[in-house]
Amino acid sequence: MTESAPLPLFRPFLNVTESVLGRTWVERCDAAQSTLAVAIAQTHGLPDVLARVLAGRGVGIHDAERFLNPRLRDLMPDPNVLTDMERAVDRLADAVLRSEKVSIFGDYDVDGACSAALLAEYLRACGVPYLIHIPDRITEGYGPNVDAIRGLKEQGAQLLVTVDCGTASIAPLAEAKHLGLDPVVLDHHQAPEQLPEAVAIVNPNRQDDLSGLGHLCAAGVVFLTLVALNRALRARGFFNSRPEPDLMGSLDLVALATVADVVPLIGLNRAFVRQGLTIMRSRRRIGLAALLDTAGLAGAPESWHLGYLVGPRINAGGRIGDAALGSKLLLTEDSIQAGKLAAELDQLNRERQAIEVEAVAEAEAQALLALERAPELPVVVTASTEWHPGVVGLIAARTKERFRRPAFAFTVNQDGTATGSGRSVPGVDLGSVVRAAVDSGLAIKGGGHTMAAGITINAAEVDRFLAFVTTKLAEPVSSARINDHFSIDAAMTAGGAQPGIVTVLDRAGPFGSGQPEPVFVFPHHRIVEAREVGSGGHVRVKLRGGDGSFIGGIAFRAAGQPLGNALSGAIGSPLHVAGTLSIDRWGGGEKVGLRIMDVAKPE
Repeated sequence: MTESAPLPLFRPFLNVTESVLGRTWVERCDAAQSTLAVAIAQTHGLPDVLARVLAGRGVGIHDAERFLNPRLRDLMPDPNVLTDMERAVDRLADAVLRSEKVSIFGDYDVDGACSAALLAEYLRACGVPYLIHIPDRITEGYGPNVDAIRGLKEQGAQLLVTVDCGTASIAPLAEAKHLGLDPVVLDHHQAPEQLPEAVAIVNPNRQDDLSGLGHLCAAGVVFLTLVALNRALRARGFFNSRPEPDLMGSLDLVALATVADVVPLIGLNRAFVRQGLTIMRSRRRIGLAALLDTAGLAGAPESWHLGYLVGPRINAGGRIGDAALGSKLLLTEDSIQAGKLAAELDQLNRERQAIEVEAVAEAEAQALLALERAPELPVVVTASTEWHPGVVGLIAARTKERFRRPAFAFTVNQDGTATGSGRSVPGVDLGSVVRAAVDSGLAIKGGGHTMAAGITINAAEVDRFLAFVTTKLAEPVSSARINDHFSIDAAMTAGGAQPGIVTVLDRAGPFGSGQPEPVFVFPHHRIVEAREVGSGGHVRVKLRGGDGSFIGGIAFRAAGQPLGNALSGAIGSPLHVAGTLSIDRWGGGEKVGLRIMDVAKPE
């Protein structure tokens, strides 16, 4: 008797079992969640579409109100639940009261820039002198290094605070302690068992921390530290004769870092982003306002703008230019300097895009060859002597998106090492794998978190590293693929996509990692127009529904890719088109636009 095939666990949405991107479409709400959605709508008087979005994201009937209105006062924990927080605050408070010069050592990404600016802005408001050092990606690498720490000491620093780095920096922090620079670490990256010697290491992801706040980015950790510091300084009478710093006004930085670092938008993080976007819309921060203008964003910024427009420009400085540009822009109070810095970062971002296009093409060719030989390979590892170290993270991200599996990209250095970056898929913890590579002696150094990691190995060990991660990731990637479906919230027509429905859906935001934007399918919509626009290889389209109504859409970075080819090749033909909605306010009017994520041919 032959074994029968297993019954499907779901019914494909619109019977799409394989889209252009090779995915099965499934309805996000199962039967139980659909029933829950009805109950949420009736209990709270919400529109049906909003109730379905909530139910599909695990929001219970009694949690809906709190989810729709995340408030800091309801979600803020006592900062002292974080291990070492009291020790960190005591040392920082002493520095403020004694007006010591504080050195801030940050990472070269958005989270690092925002974290450094957060702390510096608070110290500035307290009249405390400070120094900021953001390492050069090529000459210094990630995290604290001995030479930079010695340089900070020579400039008169009396306290070293590392932000978004430092948890694994044993030798550099030992040197800081030797020099009399009391080290305080404010970080969120996964921690090794052996921690460096420091006054305090505040990191919700250290192995002995029980706070349950491991989803915070570094800026979130810094913000909680400043809340505790403010409380301590108030108790010591520091503010008896001076105003307290505006901590709420700095939430725009926390929001930017939270979205750009792709940490889960759950709990406190949702409140950070919701409040931070409100502050950002007031354009009170001169540097951010200049950057929004440079990016061409005249309207109110939304969560996705931070990840796709603002974040990449700030990151560009750390990737191929001056790594300190981001923190300088965020801290400046001079509108002329803000305009110059924003323009410089925008130009660097354009240069980064040009470098990235060529490198990604080479990486994809390597990946295709590897997957032809071993189609079930759970991870893609690519390397080149030609790639700029500043774009390896982007190469990894693009290959991960293209092949829907974790990816590492390495640039081979002249000294015989290879510097790499990895990006993961939901359900696969990359940071722990990199830590295991370090612990095994395979990697020279490395660290990160669940979805992203950095690593340095000997160039001759690239093949051995591939074998190592293949073994480590085979089972988790296999498990992740079982759930690798494209979830659809509902079907919609071009005529039904009105600004009002987007406004309703925004109540469930902010959207991002862990809280995906609602995805709608426009079934049997005819492709009227498809053309490549911009320097990033985007494809802009126009769709017509069966009722004669139209909607415009854009597929980012799709030109020459399967998605872009499918759109361009279907002019005059109907397609099922899936994507997310946004309001385009260009020219003063309002119309709904579609960000296209996938398409499928109707049966």
